[in-house]
Amino acid sequence: MRNDSIIVQKHGGACLETPAKIRAVASSLADLHSRGHRVVVIVSAMGKTTDELIRMAYQVSPHPNRRELDMLLTTGERISMSLMSMALSDLGVPAISFTGSQAGVMTDGSHSSARILDVRPIRVREELDRGRIVVLAGFQGVNPVTKEITTLGRGGSDTTAVAMAAALKAECCEIINEVDGVCSADPRIVTNSRPLRELDFATLSEMCFWGANVLHFRSVELAQSQNVPLVIKKSGRAEHSTKVMKEVIGMENGKVLPSTRWLALSMWRSIRRISIKALRSSRSISNRAACLGRNSWPRLSRAEKPAS
Repeated sequence: MRNDSIIVQKHGGACLETPAKIRAVASSLADLHSRGHRVVVIVSAMGKTTDELIRMAYQVSPHPNRRELDMLLTTGERISMSLMSMALSDLGVPAISFTGSQAGVMTDGSHSSARILDVRPIRVREELDRGRIVVLAGFQGVNPVTKEITTLGRGGSDTTAVAMAAALKAECCEIINEVDGVCSADPRIVTNSRPLRELDFATLSEMCFWGANVLHFRSVELAQSQNVPLVIKKSGRAEHSTKVMKEVIGMENGKVLPSTRWLALSMWRSIRRISIKALRSSRSISNRAACLGRNSWPRLSRAEKPAS
């Protein structure tokens, strides 16, 4: 007997790097489906496929047309979605794959860095009602005016997952990576970093904005604005997952409770000292948003290329 809960999962490229990994993810999705959940899975391109496609594009043209680059890069996620649907079918689980445009992801017309304007998941709902797992290509959408395919830029698959979860009013949006949830610092750099079982949206957004390789900060702020419950966990296991919730404020003095005071350290060059006397996350985010609105800072370097 099926229930009404919808779970949206996003699987990154490292989780889909090989056919064996795709089959392993398909097996976990089949188990979730068998327990009565309606499942939507957003997939990134396999492994380093997007980087390889970008490298190929620049070998052909030193200045590739942005529209054609979007057409090229979206093929990576299409490969993943098709293979995942095939793997699920072999397990006896009904599944269907959709591109971003087929799933109703509507964007503006900015190639390589489009913004989601609306999500109209008509076909997604229809297939969920038929008992199928719906596999969606992340990182892409369509401009409803020009009918042109667009890509969402860095963190695009994360943003796709959160936007779809919001549109479907999903029970939660699970971001599946190859790390155990979120840590207080990059464990590859800081050996005594601690796993964080709970985080608020504001703190996670700060961490991601300043370089923590967890989610793109755009997707975190979208989850916060749409009140989408987030769970970040390692592929194949949930005991070390991180739950992301609204910020908890002390009742009398408005101070953020101690559980949210964390610093994201994701890169190490020549750091002599870090000293932070006080931080109000909400004010910090507001200041950062104002800077971004003026397009004054931060700017992407020329070397940066779009990636899923």
